Amino acid sequence: IEGDTHNTGGDMDEKANVEMSENPFAPYAESLRQQLEEQDPVFLIAVVVALAVVVITCVFLKYFLSSKTVRSAVLLVGLCDAGKTLLFTRLLSGKFKRTQTSITDSSAPYKAKNERGSTWTLIDLPGHDSLRSQYLEKFKSSARAIVFVVDGAIFQKEVRDVAEFLYVLLTDAVISRNAPALLVACNKQDITMAKSAKLIQQQLEKELNTLRVTHSAALSSQDGSVGGSVYLGKKGKDFEFSQLPLKVEFLECSARGSKAEEGEADIEMLEKSLAKL
Repeated sequence: IEGDTHNTGGDMDEKANVEMSENPFAPYAESLRQQLEEQDPVFLIAVVVALAVVVITCVFLKYFLSSKTVRSAVLLVGLCDAGKTLLFTRLLSGKFKRTQTSITDSSAPYKAKNERGSTWTLIDLPGHDSLRSQYLEKFKSSARAIVFVVDGAIFQKEVRDVAEFLYVLLTDAVISRNAPALLVACNKQDITMAKSAKLIQQQLEKELNTLRVTHSAALSSQDGSVGGSVYLGKKGKDFEFSQLPLKVEFLECSARGSKAEEGEADIEMLEKSLAKL
């Protein structure tokens, strides 16, 4: 019996040695287990909660920092001949310059007129309907603000086209998520027949309300999916710009100015709005 006991003890020691050779951390794990068993359960729960908080915080910070992009672009958009390129030049240099229809984008650093001396990248996007969507797609993710330039002198003729373009902007998923400031610059106020910013806002709200109905009907007659679009405004209510997730401001300006080439532009309201970004 003694021999059997001795052999059994030897077998156990040999087995323990084998386990130690296979797992060199076994002694440390066993020691840690014993120490944990001796600890107060309340203390152990506190440690686990603290570790969980640290892990969750790290995951959140990683997600937040990786998803956060620096948006420093101010996009000038609108239909052809609305005066975007002249406005672009006036904002940068204050000078008058003869322009022609843009077929590509132009960009330059713009220093806002505020105490912080904020500097944005001012980008003039082509207004032609065959080009504007691809350029909007290129720059929309970096937009801190969008200056939508409207030709106030012939707005009545273009209201449908202006509203169509605005609808595309406002229902875009990226723009809706990032919520850049939207400045609707009602240009060419130096012309006597130009529509006021208030009237332009009212007519655009009516037109966008109509477009929302027709677009929703078109989607439901297809497969019902919206794709990369979001619903405009609030369901069950007539559309108003105040319903949007982004800040919208209508303002009046004149890139040409009352004295045309000789005089200064009337863009003070736009400059003040850009200074608040």
